[in-house]
Amino acid sequence: MSTETFDYIIIGSGSAGGVLAARLSEDAGVSVLLLEAGGPDYRLDWRTQMPAALAYPLMGTTYNWAYETEPEPYMNHRRMSCGRGKALGGSSTINGMCYIRGNALDYDGWAQNPGLEDWDYRHCLPYFRKAETYDRGANDYHGGDGPLHVTTPKADNNPLYRAFIEAGRQAGFAETADLNGYRQEGFGPMDRTTTASGRRCSVSRGYLDLARRRGNLTVRTRALSDRVRFAGRRAIGVDYLQGGKLHTAQAAREVLVCGGAIASPQLLLRSGVGPADELRALDIPLVHDLPGVGRNLQDHLEMYIQYACRQPITLYPALKWWNKPKIGAEWLFLGRGLGASNHFEAGAFIRTGDDVPWPNIQYHFLPIAMNYDGRNPVECHGFQAHVGSMRSPSTGSVRLASRDPRVHPRILFNYMSCEQDWQEFRAGVRITREIIAQRAFDAYRGEELKPGPSVRTDAEIDAFVRAHAETAYHPSCSCKMGAASDPLAVVDAQGRVHGLDGLRVIDASIMPRIATGNLNAPTIMLAEKLADAIRGRSPLPPSTADYYVAGNAPARHRA
Repeated sequence: MSTETFDYIIIGSGSAGGVLAARLSEDAGVSVLLLEAGGPDYRLDWRTQMPAALAYPLMGTTYNWAYETEPEPYMNHRRMSCGRGKALGGSSTINGMCYIRGNALDYDGWAQNPGLEDWDYRHCLPYFRKAETYDRGANDYHGGDGPLHVTTPKADNNPLYRAFIEAGRQAGFAETADLNGYRQEGFGPMDRTTTASGRRCSVSRGYLDLARRRGNLTVRTRALSDRVRFAGRRAIGVDYLQGGKLHTAQAAREVLVCGGAIASPQLLLRSGVGPADELRALDIPLVHDLPGVGRNLQDHLEMYIQYACRQPITLYPALKWWNKPKIGAEWLFLGRGLGASNHFEAGAFIRTGDDVPWPNIQYHFLPIAMNYDGRNPVECHGFQAHVGSMRSPSTGSVRLASRDPRVHPRILFNYMSCEQDWQEFRAGVRITREIIAQRAFDAYRGEELKPGPSVRTDAEIDAFVRAHAETAYHPSCSCKMGAASDPLAVVDAQGRVHGLDGLRVIDASIMPRIATGNLNAPTIMLAEKLADAIRGRSPLPPSTADYYVAGNAPARHRA
């Protein structure tokens, strides 16, 4: 067993860990060890670099932990996919590159919890801006010199994108110029984390490339963390497996757990931090009884509403092998063409009723009909709307199946366990049909492929959801922030684990409630914010930028 000492040990190089490694190592007098269980995100591997290839890293286990849930009781007892990144950059290396920050009222809602007052939107927006280089330039909502490159799609890339936005307007919803600006609610272009040269901008590319040559940052890949070591109630280091050997690294200041909503609670539990009864059942010595570890697990579920397209303008030909070399060459040598986009270039956020204070449904629009992970493409020109609810009250858990770090944990989301879920998904199907029925789609709209015109009643829609809804790959909230008086809270407002010293959790798991939209951008933001807290730096001044609140603005509901 080898032993080394660093000031900070960061476990996980994803959307939080990579940010922390880059920011903490800016201080030349501080030593940082970054442990990543996966391998490098190879620059020459087009699967991790080409935006259009986003489905490929999800296939197999080279870059994907490929977790599966326990049989989900409300989803026909299906074992459902829970893909998580396993490489430098974590899930930012395998995600869909949709740059969505969430709604301002998400963060104002976080701040209503005791002890989280500085997590309101005005305190979060400066850290979104700090992280970002926006291709349209800096403004009150966007940054101009951050490590994360954000690109807005060109309006003329495919007429179906404009048709979707115009159809939303014709159906009575708003159009918004910026889903991450003043107003999230409405239909508009969807930003993406890609560079001007058409490459994926993962946290590895954006942050770690800036930091990896610093002499005070040590990066270890294929280093699987086993447990956090404690002296009494203080975290003092980490045991990890690498090259078939057990290693120990000591932390002079802090251990920062950044494994994400699945791996972070799994590591805490293996380390003796969590519900006492669960740990005793596996003969794990108890360090600290913390009932909230692994609880409050949340995710976004979505379904694909698919239509045939009457004109040959979709991405369907790009799936044919004989077209792929040209697409790849144009991307590789010129940084443009179909390979340079993730093709989620239009989206929307809507409310299904006037009683909903901020959007509870999200859309991703795609000019092809196929599963997110590349499975089951429809053999014709088609398009689809991904639609899903945003703040489901259904919660689940992450529990240990074994003390062995190589054994996947037991994951149960309890998808669709509340009546609100069913109401929102029924509304989602019916509102989507109304949108696609608008005249903006008259030149393109063919037959409905999924769910299909025969699926009309509540019972028929419910059966479709149970059989076909899939994860949007947004697990979160399993080590929630909150006051020590909250029985499910695991960390305080600065990510410090309640009841312990020298240990923080910083990643999507600490969200008290899931954000309205994709989670890569919010996770980067919270890591930027907490990096300042760890470094003892004064927080950035709160933003004075205004933001949209619906008030009495009309929303639509389809019974």
